[in-house]
This record gives sequence, structure tokens and C-alpha cells, in this order.
Amino acid sequence: MMNLSIQTNDLSKYFGANKAVQNLDLEIGRGEIFAFLGPNGAGKTTTIKMLTGLLEPTSGEVILNGVNIWEHPIEAKKQLAYVPDHPNLYPKLTGREYIEFIASVYQVDEDEFTKDINPLLDAFTLRDRADELIESYSHGMKQKTAICGALIHRPEVLFLDEPTVGLDPKSARELKDILTERAEKGMTTFMSTHILEIAEQMCDRIGIIYEGDLTALGTMEELQALGERDESSLEDIFLELTSGEEGIVEEIANKGDKT
Repeated sequence: MMNLSIQTNDLSKYFGANKAVQNLDLEIGRGEIFAFLGPNGAGKTTTIKMLTGLLEPTSGEVILNGVNIWEHPIEAKKQLAYVPDHPNLYPKLTGREYIEFIASVYQVDEDEFTKDINPLLDAFTLRDRADELIESYSHGMKQKTAICGALIHRPEVLFLDEPTVGLDPKSARELKDILTERAEKGMTTFMSTHILEIAEQMCDRIGIIYEGDLTALGTMEELQALGERDESSLEDIFLELTSGEEGIVEEIANKGDKT
């Protein structure tokens, strides 16, 4: 039986008559790195905002490590961190002050903070500019600062919306290495990305959403097994499943429990 970290049951969101997400059922195991893919407007960010408690669903429920995020929001949110695609940081704080502030919100022990802060700054080449105001940072530096803030309290569940936007190749590689290391220690990562190579190379399972519906779910091998695509890349599978053509969309069973 999978030790579930994220679970959604019949999760839906409508904006008037417009269906953003419909009847989403997901089970994501502890320590899993999960990629959530879809074209622009498919429902990825709407889903992440519901999973993090930022957007109330029209129906359905979100459970993080056994805690319903809408019934017990504080308890659930203590477990998570979220980095949006365009982080909105405090411009009059320095990078270090911002990370310290996030650590204080989550009541990170001072010794733990001291142990973790410099390795994170070094990983994302921020230490030399950590004491400069965030308003002077480029988009990429703001993204890296937001990621450091998300990781500083060692969340049990990390949500990343387009995490590599604005990151240089070295920082993107460091992020992949950190996520892999943290996954081995039990942290679950739920990420949306347009960089299919990242999803293919580092994620345990992949979900593809199209026009608010989950059209495919599984490991890379399971996705390739759809329609006998044994030699297909994730790009080929993604384009086919989101083409809108009748008869192409299939859903596969959720296999391979991960504990």
C-alpha cells in the first residue's frame, strides 16, 4: 500500500461555466517526484493553487499526509512549501533576510537554519549577493531566492510551478540534485514544467492534463505503453495526448506503489 503524501478526490474547479479542472483523482506517494504537464491553460496552476490551499475548489478534497487542507489548513500548510513561476518577494529585504523570515515563520531551529543556509546559498550561487536588496535582483535570482526560502524549513511536500524558469543551467542542475537528495529522505515534490526533458529524466511519475481533464498518468514506461509507443519520447507522447484529436486520449492505471 502506497504511503500517500498527496491525495485528491474528485477535485474540480469551475470559473462560471468554464471548466478549469474536473474530477481530478491523484495519489502521490511519500518521497515521489511527480511532474504535472499540460499546455498553457490546461489547469496546471489552478490545480497547484488548490493543492496548496490558495484557491478553494468547487468540489472535491485535497489531503496532505492525511490532513484535509480545507478542514485543517494550518496543520496542512505547515507541511508544505510553494514556489510560483513568478515569485512575489519583499523587495526591501535582502535575500538573506527573506530566507530568515521564512525560516522564522516555520519556526526553524536556529542551529538547523545556520547549518542549511550557506549550502543553499552556495548551491544557487547567491552567497555573494545575499546581503543585497531583493529589488536589485534579476528574475532568475528572485527565483533562486524563493527556492531557498522554500527549502530552508525542509518541507514534507514541495510544490514548484515552472521551477526552472529564469534559472541558469548550473542552478537548474543543482535544483535537480537537491530534489533527488531530499526525495531520498522522504520529501515529496509536485512540479509543473514545460521542460519535458526534466520530467522525463528526474520524475518518478508523470501526469498529463488537457482542458482540465487528467488524460494520462504513470511512469515513463507506462506512458510509452499507451498505444504501443515504446520508442516514443515524452515530447512525442505529450503532443499526441494534447492534440485534441478524437480517440487519442487514454488513461492508464496508477501502478508502482512507492513508499
